Amino acid sequence: MSIWYPLEQFADWMAFQVFSLGETTRMGEAVRFFVYDTLKIFILLFTIALIMGVINEYFPVEKVRQYLTARRWYGADYLIAALFGTITPFCSCSSVPLFIGFVRGGIPLGVTLAFLISSPLVDTVVIAMLLGVFGAKVTLIYVISGILAAVVAGYLLGKMKLEKYLSPWALKATNTLIHGAQNQEQVRFSVRFTRAFNETMNIVRSVGLYVFIGVGVGAVIHGFVPVDFFETYLNVNNLIAVPVAVVVAVPLYANAAGILPIAQVLVDKGIPLGVVLAFMMAAVGLSIPSAIMLKKAMTGRLIAIFYGTITASIIILGYVYTWIFS
Repeated sequence: MSIWYPLEQFADWMAFQVFSLGETTRMGEAVRFFVYDTLKIFILLFTIALIMGVINEYFPVEKVRQYLTARRWYGADYLIAALFGTITPFCSCSSVPLFIGFVRGGIPLGVTLAFLISSPLVDTVVIAMLLGVFGAKVTLIYVISGILAAVVAGYLLGKMKLEKYLSPWALKATNTLIHGAQNQEQVRFSVRFTRAFNETMNIVRSVGLYVFIGVGVGAVIHGFVPVDFFETYLNVNNLIAVPVAVVVAVPLYANAAGILPIAQVLVDKGIPLGVVLAFMMAAVGLSIPSAIMLKKAMTGRLIAIFYGTITASIIILGYVYTWIFS
């Protein structure tokens, strides 16, 4: 019996008993999908965000900054920065203080960019929702490949010596310290847990609307859009399916909470998993508002190089995913 069996029964009861919808009707399927996926996503989101929040209490941004600048890493600092991005929810704090704090703290720009790439692509929300939607195998492959992509892209960007393309404001800004004022070792676990819990609730509240919207759109597609509608344009034999999916995803401005339910339905409709994962990556990692926000710290040329590198990485990963899951 699946651990989600009680939720399945509850969703059936809501759709077919409370709302008196037919089990074979499109509306019945859509409502059942909405109830089941919404509850499952919130449970996974809260659980994993809380665990990651506690971990983040012991490894705050400022401690990582000090750790990275204290010695020579011979390239391993890219991996450390990318791994740290996985436990730091990108939407929970401004990218500008993180970016400036890292760069002004002496961390190489390429290492900082590895963090910025990893953070939206492989953060707490993504991991939680991927587990619920596609299972452990797909999640593990996605997380490992996402981290490796961040490391490689960050390394290549670092070798390009792009510091001269930081904005004048960024070059003059004082270092921003996050969680640096407190003596972390002297804080009781109960205090850390309370802070992690509060941060988790903030995350849940901040993405809650996206969950409802994303699952709602997914429910409509699941119940009402014919299977062959998507297969016509994004089938496995279409070599440009991955780039098309990436381009289509860019203007969506969706985080994982909003895009994963849609991704699940696209797979159900027959779209190759590799194409869908590339679509999801582009939606969460290439948002236009994030680029605008980073304009405070980067010149337009640096933003173009940064986002161009991410786009190329996502397209390559899309083809790799398609090959792995074909």
